[in-house]
Amino acid sequence: MYNIAIVAFVTIVLLLVSLASSTQGRRISPAPPCDFPAIYNFGDSNSDTGAISAAFWPTPSPYGTSYFGKPAGRISDGRLIVDFIAEHLGLPYLSPYLDSIGTNFRHGANFATAGSTIIRQNESIFENGLSPFSLDIQTVQHYQFKTRTSELYHQARNPMEKNKLPRPQEFSRALYTFDIGQNDLATGFRKFSMPQLRAAIPDIVNQFAAAITRLYEQGARAFWIHNTGPIGCLPATAMYFKNRKPGLFNKYGCIRSQNAMAVEFNKQLKARINTFCLDLRFNDPFKICCGHHKNNVHVWCGQRLMINGTNVFGAACGSPATCVSWDGVHYSQAANQWIANHILNGSFSDPPIPISSACLKR
Repeated sequence: MYNIAIVAFVTIVLLLVSLASSTQGRRISPAPPCDFPAIYNFGDSNSDTGAISAAFWPTPSPYGTSYFGKPAGRISDGRLIVDFIAEHLGLPYLSPYLDSIGTNFRHGANFATAGSTIIRQNESIFENGLSPFSLDIQTVQHYQFKTRTSELYHQARNPMEKNKLPRPQEFSRALYTFDIGQNDLATGFRKFSMPQLRAAIPDIVNQFAAAITRLYEQGARAFWIHNTGPIGCLPATAMYFKNRKPGLFNKYGCIRSQNAMAVEFNKQLKARINTFCLDLRFNDPFKICCGHHKNNVHVWCGQRLMINGTNVFGAACGSPATCVSWDGVHYSQAANQWIANHILNGSFSDPPIPISSACLKR
């Protein structure tokens, strides 16, 4: 069957991408707690709530016995980390995107599948347990999900039809969670030498970053990213090492080299994530997203003009979320959101109080 990846996480990396300016030296009142209307999750078996079970074969008993009382699509005896996150946020458990039976996507969807990797693998799930739904495929599924559900929502004629669909305006306010990477290392241990795998980590991390960037460009703003756990401590891993050479295991019974690789992956992942606060800002504050502006010829947003015999349309750029100006005069939605966030949390106010406290006398 597919790889079962359940480990204790060493740390959790939190990244809330907010295009914030420095408020050093200013007293800012605490903002209200985040009110996430939905969760969109991407990952492997650590957070799969039933996708691989729906796509290939159901998880057998006694999986699910500790909480659900029966198999519930999770590779665990009960709830997963993502389930507890949903509970804490007051949201229902996530329905798997690949499951068509009894699903409700009103408050998010789960694109994780057991055996998934960041790097697409040219292997069959029936051969080595690797899912065909790598992280890049999961983000494509999310884009299709977002596009299709938005169409259906606007076509719906009554509240009952809309009840199980996400609200289009809530995608940008949702929490996007990631729990993936362990299977990339596990596959690397099987296919490469340790030096070769270490050399491959930057590419794995960069593809992880590319997936986050794609979601950011589509409007995602809040990300919760798990690193990988001490894979060398998996009980099942140690079972395959019959020849216990001196120095292979640490004092806790974990495989040193594999844990060292997990530490290196986490180190590079954290470093890459730290760059997002710079990379995912507005790339060019003077770039106009909508319109054609080249060689002092201007075709304004939504307009048409014949240029050298060609009918040129003033279309939108491919990534409006990275632009300040929408049409050369008005702010982009991303810029409006950035300003609104600072108004709402009080950092642009004098005194610096959140808008939710504007009714209070100071």
